[in-house]
Amino acid sequence: MTKKKGMLQKISFASGLISFLLAFIAGIMLYLRVKVEGSNNPISASLLATTFFFVCIGIVLTVMGKADIPNLKFDNPEDK
Repeated sequence: MTKKKGMLQKISFASGLISFLLAFIAGIMLYLRVKVEGSNNPISASLLATTFFFVCIGIVLTVMGKADIPNLKFDNPEDK
């Protein structure tokens, strides 16, 4: 049984999707930069690192957003 996702899980999932979008944009910028100036450029290396970072963060955040986390609250008995 899946439970309803909390606010932080929804934010995490949305942030993961935004990270994938930013990785895609950084990848396009990297492709254009390498095409013009070649791969022996510090800016190309930083764009490659940025793309890798955003892909990894996107994976982590989307997994956190889709996880089925159990309720960890203690139930207070009413009859005590």
